[in-house]
Amino acid sequence: MSRMGLAHAAAGLTLLVLVVAGIAGTIYKAISPDGWIAAAFGTSVTAGLAVVGSLFMLLALAWFSRGWAIRARNRHADVFVYVFAAIGTIFLAKLWLKGSF
Repeated sequence: MSRMGLAHAAAGLTLLVLVVAGIAGTIYKAISPDGWIAAAFGTSVTAGLAVVGSLFMLLALAWFSRGWAIRARNRHADVFVYVFAAIGTIFLAKLWLKGSF
């Protein structure tokens, strides 16, 4: 394998690790005992139910829109990848600096 091929593979692996860390960190921050959902329920039950309902609506929208994304090329896929990579960078930096998220 050439040097350029190895560099490309290393960059792809780095991006993959950052995206997975971003997605996993976001899920963890949402459902952890001191996470976003628990904080919403801590203020009031109504606010907590609104958060859970909003998450359900987002999941339903993603479920119904997946058929459209398969038929046509999704123009925003790169944006989502790089946003989660940036979030993953932030989570990994916080983990490295503070020892926790």
